[in-house]
Amino acid sequence: MHTPATRGGQTPRAAPFIVTAAYARCFTYAANAARVTCITRIAHVACSRSGLASGLVLGLAFGLSTVPSIAQAHAIAGDRVFPSTMAVDDPGVGDEANFEYGHQRVPGDDGDQSINTFSFEYDKLITSRLAVSVEGAYVMQNNPGARGFDNFGVGLKYLLYVNDAHEFMTSIGVDADLGGTGSRAIGENFSTISPTIYAGKGMGDLPDSLAYLRPVAITAEAGPALTTGAGQPNAFNYGFTVQYSLPYLQQHVHDVGLPQPLANVIPLVEIPLSRSQGQTTGTVNPGFIWMNRYGQFGVEAQIPINRASGSHVGILVQAHLFFDDIAPTTIGKPLFR
Repeated sequence: MHTPATRGGQTPRAAPFIVTAAYARCFTYAANAARVTCITRIAHVACSRSGLASGLVLGLAFGLSTVPSIAQAHAIAGDRVFPSTMAVDDPGVGDEANFEYGHQRVPGDDGDQSINTFSFEYDKLITSRLAVSVEGAYVMQNNPGARGFDNFGVGLKYLLYVNDAHEFMTSIGVDADLGGTGSRAIGENFSTISPTIYAGKGMGDLPDSLAYLRPVAITAEAGPALTTGAGQPNAFNYGFTVQYSLPYLQQHVHDVGLPQPLANVIPLVEIPLSRSQGQTTGTVNPGFIWMNRYGQFGVEAQIPINRASGSHVGILVQAHLFFDDIAPTTIGKPLFR
């Protein structure tokens, strides 16, 4: 599940994020010239910036980098693994935790406003197709200066359909940003409800003449953000990602002999957008995700599409944990089978 970067049509804050869960299948990834077959899943959350935030994210990333380079994931359709992206939620569900740090400069009432956010999310599978999530974010800003927790959120997400042959999957979900649960300086006093549809399509079914395009995948999400506050504007949030999976290239197209850690990297571009009161805001986020069996680490730039979306390039840093691989017999298994 995923909380859009723009709430109720307001100026984006370093996108609070959401985790999803996984549809498990077997797939293969390269690890130090050896091929290892795995069962897997992945997940996702968002954050921002402070000494503590960046320290936690980098610490988690270092920890992930020390385990064997056997990549797994939570959103799988055939040979395709959809990673847990940072700004546009993937179409899967799973047992996972996401931590993100984000920094943005956005227009404020008295000039530019610098916003740093540390976000976290926990996703739990109720069944193999249904997941719930809980998320929160600690925000620090200037002009005017304020800090504290943003409103906490809860979510529900259901995996609707998977077509392995065509590497396609789709889910539906709803997220609720609970008004009045954060600090008065940061959180709003009204709630926002966001029903959303998610989809992902891998290009593994392309003909042999286009074999080197098979590692490409596209994911997307779309849905309204409906506020409960009188006079508060609603919004329509949407976005998509374009990914090129080097693990897929190695395993299912041609082994080009990429070394570790490059063999487990997925370069991508995310474009989260929001439309409210006749204006569109959003960012273009080029970056990469590296993942192994137990988690993933990602970094993206946030390039504003217009002045209303921001005045400088921001950053997102992600560390993600896959509990369904870390602790598959305890916290990483569905409550009901």
